[in-house]
Amino acid sequence: MKKITIVTDAWKPQINGVVRSIEQTVDELKRMGIKVVLITPQMFTSIPCPTYPEIRLALTVPGQIGQMLASEEPTYVHIATEGPLGLSARAWCLRQGKPFSTSYHTRFPEYVSARWPIPESLAYAYVRHFHNGGNVCMVATESLEQELKEKGFQNLRRWSRGIDARLFRPMAKLDRPFDLPRPIFMTVGRIAVEKNLPAFLDLDLPGSRVVVGDGPAREELEARYPDAHFTGFRTGEALAETYAQADVFVFPSKTDTFGNTILEAMASGVPVAAHPVTGPGDILKNHADAGALDDDLRDACLRALQCSPKAARALAESYSWRAATQQFWRNVEFANSASFCMAA
Repeated sequence: MKKITIVTDAWKPQINGVVRSIEQTVDELKRMGIKVVLITPQMFTSIPCPTYPEIRLALTVPGQIGQMLASEEPTYVHIATEGPLGLSARAWCLRQGKPFSTSYHTRFPEYVSARWPIPESLAYAYVRHFHNGGNVCMVATESLEQELKEKGFQNLRRWSRGIDARLFRPMAKLDRPFDLPRPIFMTVGRIAVEKNLPAFLDLDLPGSRVVVGDGPAREELEARYPDAHFTGFRTGEALAETYAQADVFVFPSKTDTFGNTILEAMASGVPVAAHPVTGPGDILKNHADAGALDDDLRDACLRALQCSPKAARALAESYSWRAATQQFWRNVEFANSASFCMAA
């Protein structure tokens, strides 16, 4: 049986696109008959990340991750994140001459620069060095692939995302969801500085603005925007029911590499309004009936009100976790193949 060890610094109880992507991929890999071993922060003593306590940083002793990897004898190794666990796994693979793949999930340099006085150029030097040490670096979209190529990243291959279209689905609209007047403009995700939420909350829009999620910036934003409705985290069926009550899903972030919540909203029959950047720009390209892209986010929101819920749903249905996981597995096998060695 083929076996893969996936090393990730992002894991439960975090609720974000990285964790959801890994969870769904692991489930699909198991259905494909592949044994999956996870190395996550839950297996170690951890400390909260400064300025972002929801993220736990694993504390390990020298050689611990290498011993765990060696004992599992994996056919393949995939390193999902650039944190302490990812660094230790990378070092072991390089020492052992073991091929490995990585994935570029988040704009780590931008996130770091938003919190600490560290130049983006320095942070990019680190992540470029990290990923170029592997045999394949997986990216979610065409525009991100091109951007990283221009920054000197090598061995890039595409790994898209999927959607659970049975969970996220259109439902009957209430007259006053959350006891608020329509139209409902909604955003879902971590409430953190990199999500650019003031770009949404500052807009002069009809109806109501709803923010679903939690995070380090929630208390500040709730005080700053008393007219907006903050629901806190929702998951599973409760989250699906919440999405379905929106009239427009607003995605103000300019730093996401994909935007899983965009697919969740569209699967719920909710058109999207976003900036024309990596993620929404790739998903909505050539699909103006499913959402609106504009540097003027207010204009995008108002245009999205006129878009088709059926078109949004249809576009979301073109993404599946089975197809995305098959793409992931082809990349993993390529990273370990003779053809890669010849190309390298």
